[in-house]
Amino acid sequence: MLVVRPVNFADLAGLERLAVISGGSMTTLPANRDHIGELINRTQQSLRKSVEMPGEESYHFVLTDTDTGEILGVSGIDATVGITTPFYSYRIDEVIHASSELQIHNKVPALHLCQDYTGAARLCTLFLDQQARTAENLQLISRARMMFIARQPQRFASRIITELQGVADENHQSPFWESLGRHFFSMDFTKANYLTGINSKGFIADLMPHYPVYVPMLSPAAKAALGKTRPDQQPVLDLLENEGFRFRNYVDIFDAGPTLESRTDDIRSVRASNSQPVQIAAEPAPTGNEIPMLISNQQLGEFRCLLAEIDPQHPALTAEQAQQLQLNNGDEALLLAV
Repeated sequence: MLVVRPVNFADLAGLERLAVISGGSMTTLPANRDHIGELINRTQQSLRKSVEMPGEESYHFVLTDTDTGEILGVSGIDATVGITTPFYSYRIDEVIHASSELQIHNKVPALHLCQDYTGAARLCTLFLDQQARTAENLQLISRARMMFIARQPQRFASRIITELQGVADENHQSPFWESLGRHFFSMDFTKANYLTGINSKGFIADLMPHYPVYVPMLSPAAKAALGKTRPDQQPVLDLLENEGFRFRNYVDIFDAGPTLESRTDDIRSVRASNSQPVQIAAEPAPTGNEIPMLISNQQLGEFRCLLAEIDPQHPALTAEQAQQLQLNNGDEALLLAV
């Protein structure tokens, strides 16, 4: 059975494996044991913390096979970003150039380095092992954390963002980075991504151009990459747009991947989750109205979520499902149609 739960220190090796096979594509999961250990520690500390308003808390979850103990995926939420370390983006905007003498008035698209998302919450670190990349598992590992938000709204900022990986070639080279970033950082894209992931962020402010970058001066490939994500990320983009996330002309400073945003309480999974008591039976009698649903308990540190076909009007769980969710007969569960 596949279950989503918060990370713990026993997951260290499994998370290291995911970091390695991700090929350095995720800034928030670098292949660095100390950083992954800190990621787990922050989750555990955040879960134990009493929170009245969001701060530096961070929560990461794993998709685990309860039969084998294997870690198949990971996803996370930051309560806020940019509070203690800068959170940079490029805002795509226009610069006006005009000459009354020549009667010329030009609007030139430009990239403005900014920290506009400071204080927003962030969905992050979404990754599935190749063997687990199904539509159902993507729904489970991504939307389970939104159900967590639905039960703990005070822990997260009222605006939430998520960053999608930008266009890259088969060698993990970003055309945007090659056209812009490489000239200022004198390192390859993978190393810059890794340094950001392990919180060596001071170099960004030191080396990034602080003046607007005129889009027409970028290479054709870099211009085409602005606000675009990799083809294999399309299912993730579709899921997020279905949740209500929208692109507002902000892109990543390294690969120009799109940043999407939403009001936290407008996320579909947050709004549509509903609490109902569940019944437990060895073999629940079918009603003919079963549909795929995400089911979670309503705990904090012992949060659990799984995907099963149940009747939303008369939710009934098997004994094994109830055990994994740590639910007893008549307990309230959170339900969400897939």
